Amino acid sequence: MRRNIIALVLCLASLLCLARPAWALPADLVLAVAAGESDARVAAVSKLVASGDAGVEAYFQALLDGEVQVAGGKRVLIVKDVQAVDVASGDKVDPLPAELEDAIVNNRLRGALEAARSALKLTSPDPAARLAAVKALEDGAGEEMLPLIAAALARETDPQIKSRLTLVQAGVQLKSADAAMRMTAVKALAQSDSPNTKTLLLGLLEKKGDNYTEPDAAVRAAAQDTLKAVQSRLSTGERYSQVFTGISLGSILLLAALGLAITYGLMGVINMAHGELIMVGAYGTYLVQNLFRSQAPGLFNWYLAAAVPVAFFASALVGMLLERSVIRFLYGRPLETLLATWGISLILIQSMRSLFGAQNVQVENPVWMSGGVEVLANVVLPWNRVIIIGFALAVLLLVWFLLTRTRLGLFVRAVTQNRGMASCVGVPTARVDTLAFGLGSGIAGLAGCALSQIGNVGPDLGQTYIVDSFMVVVLGGVGQLAGTVYAAMGLGMANKFLEAWSGAVLAKIAILAFIIIFIQKRPQGLFALKGRMADS
Repeated sequence: MRRNIIALVLCLASLLCLARPAWALPADLVLAVAAGESDARVAAVSKLVASGDAGVEAYFQALLDGEVQVAGGKRVLIVKDVQAVDVASGDKVDPLPAELEDAIVNNRLRGALEAARSALKLTSPDPAARLAAVKALEDGAGEEMLPLIAAALARETDPQIKSRLTLVQAGVQLKSADAAMRMTAVKALAQSDSPNTKTLLLGLLEKKGDNYTEPDAAVRAAAQDTLKAVQSRLSTGERYSQVFTGISLGSILLLAALGLAITYGLMGVINMAHGELIMVGAYGTYLVQNLFRSQAPGLFNWYLAAAVPVAFFASALVGMLLERSVIRFLYGRPLETLLATWGISLILIQSMRSLFGAQNVQVENPVWMSGGVEVLANVVLPWNRVIIIGFALAVLLLVWFLLTRTRLGLFVRAVTQNRGMASCVGVPTARVDTLAFGLGSGIAGLAGCALSQIGNVGPDLGQTYIVDSFMVVVLGGVGQLAGTVYAAMGLGMANKFLEAWSGAVLAKIAILAFIIIFIQKRPQGLFALKGRMADS
């Protein structure tokens, strides 16, 4: 019997605890937040956050929702549907007091409350919620929140969140009136590699009239040393980024020029419609994307697996049709070939405008090509660029294997080196011409498929890359696979480094001038010229 009575008492006590809100907030701070001057209210918000009491977030949310009222200038209540709860004690208030005034929340207090709620979310188990909280604190954290930020930093394991939270902490400390705290912040920033660190440090070293923003000479000296270290790391990151973007551009130029190197090297044909073959591949990718979106939306993220062969064969068929219908009658007449292929390029452009419209169309990246990988704070490698670099390498290896390890490759090399002798020993040179032109055109289609993943697709897409493709082929050496690779990567790297130094337009002019001078001194390009043109 005695045990049953004890169990009943414990059960009743538990029910009473559940019926009461699980918090008890300091009454003076609760009242200071709800009423008074703006400065005092904002300061009380930070103090209430620093107290770490349960229920603070619920109180702040009620303030933002307009549910807080002050009774008689002494008690603060949360009122919902004529039911009231005393914020400080958590007790229910019934009946409602006669004198109630709304707690007015102006814009300044609203910003402080939002920042305080963000600070309270720094302990969330969800990394996305913690990151959102840090972002909200970047403009609204007060010095009173430093203990909470320090505790969150000690627990944080995510590198990105920790880096940004360190900047938030340093930004608050740099506004402190205590020189020692500002010095601590400057020394902490010495370990940061974020671009925002530079902005914080430059703010300390600015002058307002004859006086520095930072009055302490020792802090300024430390800030200067930290700034040099941060700038050195950022410069290293920028160089890494330039190298990557140069390789990325080089891989695109390689894809665009690889097919042209095969057709130009084998037949000596100046194909001005090569850019439009790239465009055909891009539009083929666009059509496959739309087909997957409408017919197999569940497999949309894998539409590229079908788009790659479609782009290749679509451009290859157009190229072989072009070779059999026009180019085969113009061998040995380079000027007529140039004019004829230029006319064909205009026909292809207008055809695409008639079929798809003059406006660009968008090709979406699959999920696995979205986003990027952060190598350094100021170096993010987009997945679509990384995958295109790998794709270009795979295409290069396949072309090398085809040209060096297959019967078609043997015929192509034979016709390139000595067309007359190859014909005498039974090589079907006309068929080889058609297949080689189809291969080069198909590779152009693969370039179009890759380009659709980094930009919009339009009728003028090919015009952007035709000149660069010819520059790569001429610089590398006509018909030389290795020369095309070196030239594409070299031009890509040079273009990006010159852009950072002189701008995009001057970089193009400088590269073109270099190629003109280089060809004057070495007409055969980086590698010796071979093929039909060399025999003549």
